[in-house]
Amino acid sequence: MSRKSHPDQGDLFHQPVYPSRMADQNIELTEALGQDSFSLATLNAYTAESNETHDISVVRLKAFVRATGANWLWDLIVADDGLTMLVGDEARLAEIALVQQERAALDDRLRQLKATPVHIVRRQR
Repeated sequence: MSRKSHPDQGDLFHQPVYPSRMADQNIELTEALGQDSFSLATLNAYTAESNETHDISVVRLKAFVRATGANWLWDLIVADDGLTMLVGDEARLAEIALVQQERAALDDRLRQLKATPVHIVRRQR
């Protein structure tokens, strides 16, 4: 007899393909940049469209996204590589779709195996 576990109960050995993650709300702007002080005005000046000589580092871009709340920038950055940004628990939807796809493939394989009769050879004892 098998017992069904609660959906919130974790599995020590399962590693989701698409883990759900939440942003750490405790990181300060200066902490994200690894500096003692850094103002939002400085960050805005650094990322200004009129400043054509600056290539923003990933660390500063991350701080800018956090400071402005413009999470959509991450999706814009990876879009031309054919990637899509998932936020938080949206990743679980991708995991669900993957499991459904794997289940359908197993169902197809099982149908194929059942389609051909199994001939059992009786052995004398």
